[in-house]
Amino acid sequence: MRATVLHAPRDIRLDDVPDPQLRDDGDAIVRVVASCVCGSDLWPYRGINEVPGPMRIGHEFVGIIEEVGAEVSSLRAGDFVIAPFVYSDNTCKLCERGIHTSCVNGGFWGVDDRAGRTVDGGQGELVRVPLADGTLVALAEQPSQELVAHLLTLSDVFPTGHHAALLAGVRPGSTVAVVGDGAVGLSAVLAAKRLGAGRIVAMSRHEDRQRLATGFGADEVVATRGKEGAAEVREMFDGIGADHVLECVGTKESMAQAMQCARPGGRVGFVGVPHGVEIDVRSMFYRNLGVAGGVAPARAYIDELLPDVLSGTVTPGDVFDLTVPLDQVADGYRAMDERTAVKAMLTV
Repeated sequence: MRATVLHAPRDIRLDDVPDPQLRDDGDAIVRVVASCVCGSDLWPYRGINEVPGPMRIGHEFVGIIEEVGAEVSSLRAGDFVIAPFVYSDNTCKLCERGIHTSCVNGGFWGVDDRAGRTVDGGQGELVRVPLADGTLVALAEQPSQELVAHLLTLSDVFPTGHHAALLAGVRPGSTVAVVGDGAVGLSAVLAAKRLGAGRIVAMSRHEDRQRLATGFGADEVVATRGKEGAAEVREMFDGIGADHVLECVGTKESMAQAMQCARPGGRVGFVGVPHGVEIDVRSMFYRNLGVAGGVAPARAYIDELLPDVLSGTVTPGDVFDLTVPLDQVADGYRAMDERTAVKAMLTV
């Protein structure tokens, strides 16, 4: 089969690799219908995260089951499935508490499993899925082609935006500021709107992303960054700041901006993968500012979010503004790296 391999910074290729095989009775083999490039994939692509050698990449995909192991009970060949961006058993004590990303038996796509066996990345033609019963979410019927993009967001980006909103405590009628206008930030706008936020400000300097944010429910847009942008947000919210701030970038500057946007007694939810982030705990103390963040347990949220996606109540797939076939995966990475695309979908 063909699969995406990152050989070195900005050297992304579609290589021929061995077809996956069932290794455990709980495995499934999924033929990928669509996958996508994540903002977190850009960290190694740009060389910010080390690339020690050729590595499989990609962790967001949907597809159709081709084969299941002898112990798989809830899935069958032909099922259309959503794969969260980590695999998990959905039964351990941490999964029971909704933290599937810390599953005691789970792991990440593109990284060898606990027995040292290859686990495929999501940007390929086929994927071996360990712990298939716990990991995969099957639809009752085959979705329309138009629905695939929206379902694909449930593997990561939409649940991650939802996670940011929950961490920040968004509730009906509250005020929200979103720092970051990538796919996660835009998804966070949509999630905050879905949770009933009364007024949402999106921070974005790019007209195309501003339009998406407005379509997802942002009431206003602030194009200024840093201290000046935060001051503008505070002024918009009675001179004190937003009740809830969603940080969706992961840099030192974006976190500082987020904390400066929040009112005393407010709360910041951060889901941007931290790179050089620093938090002023003393300032948090005197401002009674709550900060919570982490990697989103997408599997814990899919059952809640899926009905709204299937009904068309929300259309999170609108974040995909570029669709390319898998053999043009390098173009998808380049477009996101150069910010000519918000999020690239790869079709197989």
